[in-house]
Amino acid sequence: MFHRSERLLLRPIWPEDWQAVYGGIADEGVVRNLASAPWPYSQQDARDFASSPPAPDKPRFLITTAHNAQVVGCIGLDAHDPEHPGAIEIGYWIARAHWGKGYATEAGHAVLNIAQMLGYPRVYGSHFLDNPASGAVLQKLGFEPTGRVIERHSCARGEAAMTAEYARELGAASSGASQAVFQAGHSHLTAA
Repeated sequence: MFHRSERLLLRPIWPEDWQAVYGGIADEGVVRNLASAPWPYSQQDARDFASSPPAPDKPRFLITTAHNAQVVGCIGLDAHDPEHPGAIEIGYWIARAHWGKGYATEAGHAVLNIAQMLGYPRVYGSHFLDNPASGAVLQKLGFEPTGRVIERHSCARGEAAMTAEYARELGAASSGASQAVFQAGHSHLTAA
């Protein structure tokens, strides 16, 4: 599955992308804001991540710039917590060199369009309380606080940390989401 937005191309993550993934995520400032990525993040972690089999109903993407294919980060959909069976959650990370450019918001809009096309009525999102920038991205994407502040384990931190939960209602699929091109491919994202 591929999706082209104004400045970005979201594409599957292939095994040969492991070095680009490693180059963007092997930064404690990035990894500590993710639930399932370890710290230190090794080259083998990047290889495993890039070669993980995809889940067709939970697409995940490498975020690249449309003009020169520079890797910006990763974004995707994954299963939400067990209290919401069948629910999905958006997860993303942006390499430090690309912070503050609006890439997470732009890629997030694309992934929400895809989630709507896949028939999901609602998408959840969360951020660790000490990462308010991610909360600002969720709000720009139209997510609303659920009122739940929950403890969530962070592999990089080696402990649980408090997270704020958000949700976004999607409604019926729209024709605007038809930019996405469905093709077979491998992708995987380990983020929350």
